Amino acid sequence: MSENRQPLLHVENLKQYFRVSKTFTTKAVDGISFDIYEGETFGLVGESGSGKSTTGRSIIRLYDPTDGKIVFDGIDISGKLSKEAEKHLRTNMQMIFQDPMACLNPRKKVKEIIAQGLQIHHKYETKEELNDKVNRILDKVGLSAEQATRFPHQFSGGQRQRIGIARALVMNPKLVIADECISALDVSIQAQVVNLMRDIQDELGTTYLFIAHDLSMVKYISDRIGVMHLGHIVETGTTDEIFQNPIHPYTRALLSAIPHPNPVVEKARIALSYDKEKEGVDYVSATQHRITDTHYVLATEEDLKKWYKKK
Repeated sequence: MSENRQPLLHVENLKQYFRVSKTFTTKAVDGISFDIYEGETFGLVGESGSGKSTTGRSIIRLYDPTDGKIVFDGIDISGKLSKEAEKHLRTNMQMIFQDPMACLNPRKKVKEIIAQGLQIHHKYETKEELNDKVNRILDKVGLSAEQATRFPHQFSGGQRQRIGIARALVMNPKLVIADECISALDVSIQAQVVNLMRDIQDELGTTYLFIAHDLSMVKYISDRIGVMHLGHIVETGTTDEIFQNPIHPYTRALLSAIPHPNPVVEKARIALSYDKEKEGVDYVSATQHRITDTHYVLATEEDLKKWYKKK
């Protein structure tokens, strides 16, 4: 798939460190690399604290990366941004945040929240065009134009997340980073939001970086998946490769934790545990091993042989 195509987003050896004290630095993201291609959904999964959200925030430059290279749409956005590069980034990359209430200004009406990006970047000619764009995107996410004059507290959690999606998509971005955008919602609402995102992707060709820890939802929406642990991407592959042929013991442990709807199968399910220290896995000295054209595992030669024997 990726041999002849230029990726929309190329991340190479990205590091994001946070200095906690004079003697201690947290390595939230420690040298990860991956590509995302136009029109696809790349799922980034892992337990809480693995560095998923930090990765998304570093890519969109809410954080200044400690080291590494980020190329978006052919433009290097990893260093000090020029005015042109920053404008390109801010208009073509958007983020849907995890908390649907905290990310919306409680003092602004919905139409003002959604129109803010268009106003900042002058993406309209007349006030009528601005209102039309806001009303069209509200309709697309399943809200009415009449609701545009309400405030965020007057909406349910699912509706607020739809407002967040509308705010991101009204800019018609090339890449949307969805940071755990369904984790705060009820299961039935989660399905509605994910189906909405898929419909919009089919219609507009939007590319997603979908950050989550719900593997069932990631399997449903993603074309390719990256599995993240302690700041490292330990395995990447297509959805089928990750779910049907997991190599890394951390990936296998994650998949074994998924509950099964059939009570008979669920009763027999064995949840695996993964302890990096007990396994003796060293992420620093490990390298990316190619299993297939799209399937890669972070491992040493010895680890890879050992994991194959256990399968």
